[in-house]
Amino acid sequence: MTPTNPHLIIAAGGTGGHMFPAQALSEVMIRRGWRVTLTTDARGARYTDGYSHAVEVRQVASATFARGGVVAKLAAPFRIIGGIVAATLKMWRERPDVVVGFGGYPTIPALAAAWITRTPCMIHEQNGVLGRVNRLFARRVDVVACGTWPTELPTGIEGVQTGNPVRAAVLERAGAPYMPPGDWPMSLLVFGGSQGARILADTVPAAVALLPEGLRGQLRIAQQARPEDHERVAGAYAALGVRAEIEPFFRDMPRRLSEAQLVISRAGASSVADISVIGRPAILIPYAAATADHQSANARGLVEANGAVLIPESRLTPETLAQAIQTILTQPDAADTMARGALSVGVPDAATRLAALVEELARKGAS
Repeated sequence: MTPTNPHLIIAAGGTGGHMFPAQALSEVMIRRGWRVTLTTDARGARYTDGYSHAVEVRQVASATFARGGVVAKLAAPFRIIGGIVAATLKMWRERPDVVVGFGGYPTIPALAAAWITRTPCMIHEQNGVLGRVNRLFARRVDVVACGTWPTELPTGIEGVQTGNPVRAAVLERAGAPYMPPGDWPMSLLVFGGSQGARILADTVPAAVALLPEGLRGQLRIAQQARPEDHERVAGAYAALGVRAEIEPFFRDMPRRLSEAQLVISRAGASSVADISVIGRPAILIPYAAATADHQSANARGLVEANGAVLIPESRLTPETLAQAIQTILTQPDAADTMARGALSVGVPDAATRLAALVEELARKGAS
């Protein structure tokens, strides 16, 4: 690849929900001969192990007003301004062809620099409601691509439906044959997004304890849990005699998804996309504190396709969860129908659709 290759800058915030769709786009663009640079913060850099070595990763100065103490929040505007200045100077020198932002505070420097330098740019919103940063830039970019459809957009803004890009490792298992529940060991996969979820650590083991002994004995559980919850969750399953793997993060999530009879998850956009592209029955528990309840919006398509059962946090108890698990895992025909329903709303070519928008922007910018 030479410096004459078209250059794409991808900016993504520091969670898997932003970083994984960004990774999917980078994979397609590299195959199409583009030079790709990823800008993110230190948190986001932790998710770059799966990125191609051809992607240049740059950590940028950014900040959030949502975390830290008073001093950190007072310093946030200055860090953001510093990041914008640095990104603008670099963009003047490099003249990238297109900039794409995937949301999160670390995307501010690149998107602001693109607006200042008049570089063609777009944002991709994974959720059914625009995040704070994407809402800020929605009127300042050329295209607003939407992963969840319909997406609630500001008045006067038109979105382009692309779906949420999934990584190549997920695409390799797209539509993998589903083995319905039966009289054999069954895999239950539990994850709360890339950061884990305390409420699942509290509730899932308690729900499993309420299952009939015969069903419980068939389960093989893999659950993401925060490090501080690991010992407690592992101990709860051990006390029940249930085989369980507990980790803060599963790097082989696509394999685990494809082998699962049932998934219990938050309703982050990337999680929903992976579940639907592979096609697995799910119990979704939207994060109640998510901005504008966007996780409930993310779950809507899967639920309406009968691919998932939604349990709001307000109704989540060990009893309600145990009932949902038992209903799905004791009705193989219904579980198989759920798997096909989930698959029906998957968008496996979302990254390709997004790549087409990038190349269209590049052509317009060059004309």
